[in-house]
Amino acid sequence: MSEETELNEDSNEKEMGTPELINKSVIKATVILNKLGQYPQGITVTELAHEVRMSRPTTFRLLYSLEQTGFVERYDTKYMLGWKIARLGKLADPHSGIVNLIQSLLQDFANQLNELVSYAVVNGEADFDLILEVSGSRWYALQAGINQDLPLYASVTGKVILAELSDEKVEALLPAKLPAIASRTITDRAELIRHLQQIRVQEFAIIDDELEDGLFGVGIGVRDHTGRLIGVLTAAGPKQRILSQSIVHIVSQLQNLAKEIVEKIAKA
Repeated sequence: MSEETELNEDSNEKEMGTPELINKSVIKATVILNKLGQYPQGITVTELAHEVRMSRPTTFRLLYSLEQTGFVERYDTKYMLGWKIARLGKLADPHSGIVNLIQSLLQDFANQLNELVSYAVVNGEADFDLILEVSGSRWYALQAGINQDLPLYASVTGKVILAELSDEKVEALLPAKLPAIASRTITDRAELIRHLQQIRVQEFAIIDDELEDGLFGVGIGVRDHTGRLIGVLTAAGPKQRILSQSIVHIVSQLQNLAKEIVEKIAKA
């Protein structure tokens, strides 16, 4: 490749954000795909054209092109999202954006606390994904970490999420007798429910020799501006090290970090 060609390519890359290089048909196609996502049972060309404020011929032409590539499917007179969209969705990491946004915040706090700090995304009732773990210089790894299932009743993340549910829902979700995982795992459901009631009042959870012997963890819920639980933020480490610090102070630091996380996500 000649030096002149390289310079031209560099120049082209710098101009990628200019309006002249934006393909309006691609923009229109994404508008149509977004609108189809609101109609899982399908929508006609005429109805869709009205919804996206495009002419019927333009809407039909874009739908036909998207249908040929699998991004749109047609059943009789109705169009809906195609199999290719579902396939791409499975390939995408739904949490990668959040990790990029908050990783530096968690790392700064982990360095300050010098223990393991983690963040889990709440997907729904009793459902979460642990998406990020960072450590300070005193490295510590949970036996059950990223991509591992943490038990709801024996993990600090799980307890925060269970405390969000009513006592009746916890009873329906968990058996009366729970398997022991470590020496102090709460195995009686009634005792666990009393424990969850306390978590609701104090607004933080702890684990003490419940997930792993020698492990102590502290966790709080992360809530958006409407008060909805969107994540769980935890700090954990060897029991002796964690208890040498003020738990109240750690909780306060976690709460401040949670506010920063919410602000970061809201501005993204």
